[in-house]
Amino acid sequence: MLDELTPTCGADGCDRELRERDRMLAYRTESGERRAYECACGAVTVTVHR
Repeated sequence: MLDELTPTCGADGCDRELRERDRMLAYRTESGERRAYECACGAVTVTVHR
């Protein structure tokens, strides 16, 4: 269910949707996948996917 959510930027005053086609760095560990998104506003948001 949570994997279906679209992450949004968490910076003050910015609620842009973060998409895989944007600047995204992903890496995988035993615990799941981490994704770091760089928003157009300059903020970075990290998400965890299992």
